[in-house]
Amino acid sequence: MTGPSRLPLSVSIVCNDNEATIGRTLDSVRDLASEIVVVDSGSTDGTLDLVRQAGAKIIEEPWRGFVAQKQFALEQCTQPWVLHLDSDESVTAALASEIVRALAEASDGVHAYEINRRVWWGERELRHAWQPEWRRRLVRNGKAKWGGYDPHDKMETTEPGARTERLAREAVMRHDSILTLTDFLEKQARHARVAARSYHEMGRKGSVTQMVTSPIGAWCKMVLLKGAWRDGWRGMCAASIASMNAMMKHAALIELQRSHEQT
Repeated sequence: MTGPSRLPLSVSIVCNDNEATIGRTLDSVRDLASEIVVVDSGSTDGTLDLVRQAGAKIIEEPWRGFVAQKQFALEQCTQPWVLHLDSDESVTAALASEIVRALAEASDGVHAYEINRRVWWGERELRHAWQPEWRRRLVRNGKAKWGGYDPHDKMETTEPGARTERLAREAVMRHDSILTLTDFLEKQARHARVAARSYHEMGRKGSVTQMVTSPIGAWCKMVLLKGAWRDGWRGMCAASIASMNAMMKHAALIELQRSHEQT
């Protein structure tokens, strides 16, 4: 994966049966990065065939969880800078140009950059739902780690005083999270259960009040603050799904809590 025009950049990707989206992910960085590190947790579809065609380094590793798996992938990277992409994310041309500029101009005190991630519903870009959605994804190697909780992981810098800057808002990371509405709903249900387990392990308590108010808050944030209605029916669906996710998460937490109390 080396070449004279490529950046001193590793791209880390974790995947499992992501044939439908990972091709775009790999194509978007194959001429940008000096190294692509793919950590796979047991794909049985054509995912790894696409990874091999891209010339990426493949590491097979059983699933550790969202935070731990991404941290493992980060630790396998060898270049001075690391960009993490989920297997349904890709670098747009505008973002590629911004990354080139940022790495050329980065001062020693800048350890990370945030990138605005934007959701695509099929081939339709949602310009308002979830926007802006800043994610710290471009970091100096050895100066950052994965934190947060499953499935809501986040990249964190590790040195006090290190600066994080933002790339241009319109230089977006494409997020192909909604291929079909059915698949997206199923993913949201899975993520809600994982989040509930994480909350339970952290000692957080569920309540009927949260189960009622959180969905309302999520819907209002998407529609009133983010302006998801401007994305038409897709935007209103996105707001409703965000609301459903909040309800499912708190309902699952209540169920876990009561099951634990009965044992």
